[in-house]
Amino acid sequence: MVFWRMANIDDQILEHLLYIRGAVDALREDMHELKRPLGALEGGYLRMSSQLDRIDCRIARIEQRLAPIDA
Repeated sequence: MVFWRMANIDDQILEHLLYIRGAVDALREDMHELKRPLGALEGGYLRMSSQLDRIDCRIARIEQRLAPIDA
């Protein structure tokens, strides 16, 4: 009788561990699917940031050229 209970508990523990493993695998797949688009967004952000920095430099040079006219 005690052996049957232990075997039943072992089976339940194994069942829970297998469920947890399946859930972790599903989360891993979801994370992988999310990382790809986030990587693309990050790349786009870096390109836009670089372009904005160049525009900022150009505007600063234009302002410097126009400064003597305003004075």
